[in-house]
Amino acid sequence: MTEKLPINDLAGALAQLDSAKDVARFLDDLCTPTELRALAERWEVARLLDRGELTYREIHDVTGVSTTTIVRVARFLRQETNGGYRLLLDRLGAKA
Repeated sequence: MTEKLPINDLAGALAQLDSAKDVARFLDDLCTPTELRALAERWEVARLLDRGELTYREIHDVTGVSTTTIVRVARFLRQETNGGYRLLLDRLGAKA
């Protein structure tokens, strides 16, 4: 019997939601306000990094996010093999 990892179960649950409103409702139940803010900040940083218009310091000045977090997001956006940021940025860009 193959063990199902909790992250896979959570990802499957999120995939069942049909709208941004439903996802927001679920995340409000799942996460603390601090956790939600951290997730939203990372997404904002990923979008700003992808645009390529600002330095890390400028992103920090605009968002208040630590440069350590900005570097981490940049690494996952550009180097790590997960590709989650890239996948969603590309999908949203195709819809724009």
